[in-house]
Amino acid sequence: MEIKSFLLPKDKVSYLTTSASMKEAMERLEACHYTAIPIIDEEGKYVGTLSEGDLLWKLKCTPGLSFVNMDEVSVTNIRKRIYNECVAIDAHMEDMLALAADQNFVPVVDKDRVFLGIIRRKDIIEYYTRNITD
Repeated sequence: MEIKSFLLPKDKVSYLTTSASMKEAMERLEACHYTAIPIIDEEGKYVGTLSEGDLLWKLKCTPGLSFVNMDEVSVTNIRKRIYNECVAIDAHMEDMLALAADQNFVPVVDKDRVFLGIIRRKDIIEYYTRNITD
């Protein structure tokens, strides 16, 4: 089996660009019901993942920051406490499965690190649950 068989393509994934603000990030997370969201740059390359926790810590640790002015904070200025490793679309399944064990989703990139989509741990578990035979 190939990694691409689990891929949820970019056009079906919510993500942020590096130009997004903290307010946009919160609104996007709320709308898509994610707890973390991929971030891509202007060239479409994966640069990291922003979590709800990252937003909460930024709000807590920045004097004067509130819901009123968080549109002034760029997502690039928010410390990411966890880096979700990405996997190349042509990598071995074992590489992707090792990452999925520790991450809710695995970002998938091409050879130039352009973001192609994600693989959700939930989909992997569902696939193996359906296909396990005693």
